[in-house]
Amino acid sequence: MKATFIHGTGDVRVAEVEKPTIAEPTDAIIKITATCVCGSDLWPYRGTDEIAEPTRMGHEYVGVVEEVGEEVSSVKPGDFVVGSFCLSDNTCEICADGYPSRCANGGFVGEAQSEYLRVPLADGTLVPTPSHPEEDLIPSLLAASDVLGTGWFAADEAQAGPGKTVVVVGDGAVGLLAILSAKQMGAERIIAMSRHADRQALAREFGATDIVEERGEEGVARIKDLTGGLGAHSVIEAVGTQESMHQAIASCRPGGYVGYVGVSHGVSLPGEELFASEVHLMGGPAPVRKYLPELIRLIFDRAIEPGKVFTKEVALDNIAEGYRAMDQREAIKVLVRP
Repeated sequence: MKATFIHGTGDVRVAEVEKPTIAEPTDAIIKITATCVCGSDLWPYRGTDEIAEPTRMGHEYVGVVEEVGEEVSSVKPGDFVVGSFCLSDNTCEICADGYPSRCANGGFVGEAQSEYLRVPLADGTLVPTPSHPEEDLIPSLLAASDVLGTGWFAADEAQAGPGKTVVVVGDGAVGLLAILSAKQMGAERIIAMSRHADRQALAREFGATDIVEERGEEGVARIKDLTGGLGAHSVIEAVGTQESMHQAIASCRPGGYVGYVGVSHGVSLPGEELFASEVHLMGGPAPVRKYLPELIRLIFDRAIEPGKVFTKEVALDNIAEGYRAMDQREAIKVLVRP
């Protein structure tokens, strides 16, 4: 089968590898219907994360179950499934507490940009859809595998809800879907921090009421102006840099909540700043599996259309073009068809 490897900065290639087989009785093999390029994939592509050897890529996926191990009971061959980017048994104490992304026996998916994928801990990681979806639902279901679930987690941890003003720092797919999530949770006002017209338009379509183009201290000042000098009740950080984290904390009012889901690179939290801010901080890898049943229902009911974040589609053979387009901001997110 074909699979994607990153060899170094800007160097993505597709190669032939052995098709996966059942290795453990809790495994499932799925035939990938759609996968995609994630913003976090751009960290190694841009050279921020070092690549010591050719490495398989991809952690977002939907597809059809082809084979299951003898202990798998929740999915069967022929099922269309959405899978979390985190592996989880969904039975350990941490999963029971609502954080399957930190499952005591789990891990991460890393080889989904391919034709087939072996999914360990299939019962706790995969969720079957009510029926095989119509073609136009596939992008939205794929978004649920990571970026929608991550945006939902960020909005949830930021306590977005009725009567709340929510600020979203970051206008990539996660930030945009955090806006959609906050809107679904009933937020009264949603302020998107974005400098790009195409992303601003989608932010408004998803529920943003205000756009702030300023960054850094100017951006914080603008947020304070819009919130009576107090800051927002809820802030979502969806970038992962020192500047974005500072901007998120500084934009939040005392007693407010910051949900941070940008993959952290070079972020440190000065103790004095954090102490003085008196804000709640919560984030990390999103427990997507916890939200998947509800997100799949909303998508099948056509209550939300998160798949709109995919603004370019490529074949697996041409996935290098997908990476290039996202790197150059020619696409918000790129869907890949094997």
